[in-house]
Amino acid sequence: MEHALDDSATGRLTRDGIRLHEPRDFAGMHAAGRVAAEILDRVAPHVFPGQTTGEIDRLITEWVEQAGATSATIGYRGYRHASCISVNHVVCHGIPGDKKLKDGDILNVDVTVIVDGWHGDTSRMYVAGKLSRKAERLVQVTHDALMVGIEAVRPGATFGDIGHAIQSFVEERKMSVVRDFCGHGLGQVFHAPPNVLHYGRAGSGARLEEGMFFTIEPMVNLGRAETKVLADDWTAVTRDKSLSAQFEHSVGVTPDGAEIFTLSPAGLFQPTHG
Repeated sequence: MEHALDDSATGRLTRDGIRLHEPRDFAGMHAAGRVAAEILDRVAPHVFPGQTTGEIDRLITEWVEQAGATSATIGYRGYRHASCISVNHVVCHGIPGDKKLKDGDILNVDVTVIVDGWHGDTSRMYVAGKLSRKAERLVQVTHDALMVGIEAVRPGATFGDIGHAIQSFVEERKMSVVRDFCGHGLGQVFHAPPNVLHYGRAGSGARLEEGMFFTIEPMVNLGRAETKVLADDWTAVTRDKSLSAQFEHSVGVTPDGAEIFTLSPAGLFQPTHG
């Protein structure tokens, strides 16, 4: 369920097929990003042992409607939920359901909303009950890897610079970066060029230009990087069943760096607030 792109509102394409948005488009992305971030701010009190991911998703669905927004995921390629909720060794695209959270479970909640045609896409980590030391370190490293990637964003840099910064940071801490999934361009469409890899060689790939909008969303595993997709065709898990974590921001390239569209209004994006 991709959404039509209004060329008159969204600038031109680079030779790599990446859209360069106009300065006025940043306001639309900020509005959408704020709604998505506010919804994730509201999730934290509802994550606890005994809670189901299905109930969290039901609340998110209500909050999207209350905000006057539209869920980008309901109906997307047959998906039926307003969020993806990925618990423990689930890397991404976890489907909400009836299974109850246990003490110490970590989970990523990923929400994308549409506000006035613009997409706000973000995810962050939560914990049910008490966070174990190894899980806390994984979550912290994943959060910091995202911010290292964002710091690499500036006109003239390359997408390889972003991936290299994230990969180097993670591997120096003896963890692994998932290679099977990546960030993506967005704006008035849910998914668009470029693919934003979270690994790579510095100086490689397309050059960043002012007006590009995309997500950075590294998935980091305590064990090996390999994943597999389950029979439901959505849920991706670590092959070795090691814990996995993910954080995601939507960003825009400015003249001197990156503007984050999905900052938490309540300051709750930090890794261990859950």
